[in-house]
Amino acid sequence: MTGSVTVVGLGPGDPRLLTQAASEALAQAQDLIGYIPYVARVPDRPGLTKHATDNRVEVDRAGHALRLAASGRRVAVVSGGDPGVFAMAAAIFEAVETGDPAWRHLAITVEPGITAMLAAAARLGAPLGGDFCAMSLSDNLKPWEVITARLEAVLRADFVISLYNPISSARPWQLGAALGLAADHRAPETPVIFARAVSRPDEAIRILTLAQAREMKADMATMVIIGASATRLIPRGDATPFVYTPRSVPA
Repeated sequence: MTGSVTVVGLGPGDPRLLTQAASEALAQAQDLIGYIPYVARVPDRPGLTKHATDNRVEVDRAGHALRLAASGRRVAVVSGGDPGVFAMAAAIFEAVETGDPAWRHLAITVEPGITAMLAAAARLGAPLGGDFCAMSLSDNLKPWEVITARLEAVLRADFVISLYNPISSARPWQLGAALGLAADHRAPETPVIFARAVSRPDEAIRILTLAQAREMKADMATMVIIGASATRLIPRGDATPFVYTPRSVPA
């Protein structure tokens, strides 16, 4: 087969945070496939056909990309942040595994991007400097009981926790429930970061205590980072404190 699929991470939003390899993949693509806001971030140009679709159709989108590639097209599938973190790379390979056996012989590559938790952490210092994990609070693809069981486990293990997809209009209660669960395991003064639209013009970052965080509003553009017991703030007068988690753990 002469076609190809490249799954491209667009990073958090600022074009300067797009990798050179990702830019080159976008420049070589004949077809661009992705969620409407992500496709809109890629400039139009002659020879590029855009296929923008709504959310929650990831596997259909993946199948479309693979069929185009099988016909000989160079296809780029775009995700915000990193395509391998709760995004389109897994959907592509799910479609490959369950779809046309010929798709297994396509040239498929993944170009990484800066994911939201890394962009948010970099703004504040090093909150992910120790052991950490990433979780999605969306129960579209897994039961809420699985989410809470995993959250309980990482809270007991004292990981810093980065929460993707914290809340939506269809499930406005889940972030509050997750923070309530965190309050059963972490001290009220534990730092919690709400980082919205990092690197974009409407960026907003707040550092709260766990006790305060349960009253904070968020949306799907917000990354929520719950500190571990060792996570620390370094006051800086009127400036935003630095936040970091030490690499060392006492014996």
